[in-house]
Amino acid sequence: MSKLWMGVVPDPEATRVLVTDGSGASLLKARLPHSPKHPRALATLCEALALWCAAPVRAALAVDGPGAFCATHGWLETFDQLTGSALFEIDFVANPAAPGEYDQRDGLGDFDDLRRLLRAAVAR
Repeated sequence: MSKLWMGVVPDPEATRVLVTDGSGASLLKARLPHSPKHPRALATLCEALALWCAAPVRAALAVDGPGAFCATHGWLETFDQLTGSALFEIDFVANPAAPGEYDQRDGLGDFDDLRRLLRAAVAR
């Protein structure tokens, strides 16, 4: 399997995560509590996915823009742990989508805004 792509967007009430394979097919969609409860939670999630799929993870974490809500204690403690490793790398990106600009029909939403975020991260 080629590299995995992960988009992480902290919204006002939750954090949405989308993981795709090299072809863009969804492997994982999740809506998690807003802030991680442990500073290594995101790094550990990236490592676990990399080990599960035997492929490195390239993550885009929305830290700026109208769609970013990670200036909280839980998220700020996390940033020091995101230096990356052989299993993952994390890019800090702007999220141009405002909160609520996604479809919630299936409970999780279609995550199209995260797909756009990942495409923009790949193009960089």
